[in-house]
Amino acid sequence: MKKITWLLPLVVVTIHVYAQRKEDRKTLGNLQLHINYLSSNKLEGRSTGAPGEQLAAAYISAQMKQIGLSPKGEDGFLQQFTVKESKEPATNCHLAINEDKLVAGQQYLPLPFSAEKSVKGEVMPSVNEPDNIWFINVAEMDTDSRKTPLEQYLQQTQIAEKSGATGVIFFNGRESIAEVQQWLDQHPATAGIPAVWVGREISKKLSADDAGSFQVNMQIAFKPIKRTGTNVIGYVDNKAPHTIIIGAHYDFPGWESTAKSDDNVSGTAALLELARLLTGSRLHNNNYVIIAFSGKEQGLYGSKYFASHSTVNLAQVNYMINMDGIGQLNPGKALQIGGTGTSPGWAAILQEAATNKELPLAYDSTLAGNSDHASFYKKNIPVLYFYTGTATSDDKINYTGTLNVLKLVYNIIDKTNNKDKLAFTSAQ
Repeated sequence: MKKITWLLPLVVVTIHVYAQRKEDRKTLGNLQLHINYLSSNKLEGRSTGAPGEQLAAAYISAQMKQIGLSPKGEDGFLQQFTVKESKEPATNCHLAINEDKLVAGQQYLPLPFSAEKSVKGEVMPSVNEPDNIWFINVAEMDTDSRKTPLEQYLQQTQIAEKSGATGVIFFNGRESIAEVQQWLDQHPATAGIPAVWVGREISKKLSADDAGSFQVNMQIAFKPIKRTGTNVIGYVDNKAPHTIIIGAHYDFPGWESTAKSDDNVSGTAALLELARLLTGSRLHNNNYVIIAFSGKEQGLYGSKYFASHSTVNLAQVNYMINMDGIGQLNPGKALQIGGTGTSPGWAAILQEAATNKELPLAYDSTLAGNSDHASFYKKNIPVLYFYTGTATSDDKINYTGTLNVLKLVYNIIDKTNNKDKLAFTSAQ
């Protein structure tokens, strides 16, 4: 009997280790499933507002439901927000010079203040006549350092309009077509005449020494664009007085990308696995908001929107954890943890939670990166930001490293379970 008593602790430890390894294997398998789907070509990069983002949002919300989270969006698990209100040339927008029909977005673009009208005329580059279209050589314009290029274009258009011009074509501008495209996001006052910008190819023809007159026929028309992003929000309601927000963005840089991308699929996958572990845990002294943000790459739109339209009382939020690019924990590379200066309690909590000696850590008391945690810091909420790097292909994702980061985050939540609400301090 005495022998059995002495063996019991060893048996208990063995069972615990086996159970932990089994749970780790399950978590690793789930991480791989999530990452494989979210980085698949089917989702076409998950750009904010694109069909691939909607597929990703549907997958994440389905996983949250399966895990047992309660919906905490404004439409079930979903919370939509406007990222961009812009315009682009409509299908009936055209510009023809002589017999050449120019391609909008490649050879020319209407300027955002342009009137939506049709005009035509026979024009010489060096002659600006009333009741005709004007060619304006940007290289010869008087510049004003106090005004942006767009403001100067608008000013020249207004001058031309007052002088009787029926439309203007700007050439020899220093801007790229991509820069002019961005101007369409702005909303300046509208001029009374059409105004377009042409690129280098057409500028070269208009600037030629032997350039004669040009037959110009243009019709300016815009199509409004409204791009919306979607946050996916789940909730674990423990009837607790305080709430922890855990987030990761799932969108990809750019608009409507068709490129395969793994940008922060590691953080999104870890977010889902943390949610699963927390729903079955004994950590009931906080509620948990689990948020997959979109619009991060366009300027933190998703997290900013949630912080201003929160579906929980932010005054009761204990702290926020953000995982943005945790999939490249390579040998000899430390896990970066930013935001440690946002609460005086973080130092002791992190020391207590960091039990894995094989996981090197590098602390930064500042916000350490322009990511979604910044939106909550601005609401005087303590934050932590976890980052190793952004994987660019599936074979570069360190799954064991991702698991270790996930377990560290879980330990932090564990160590704060029986503590009071963290105090906030400025990290600047």
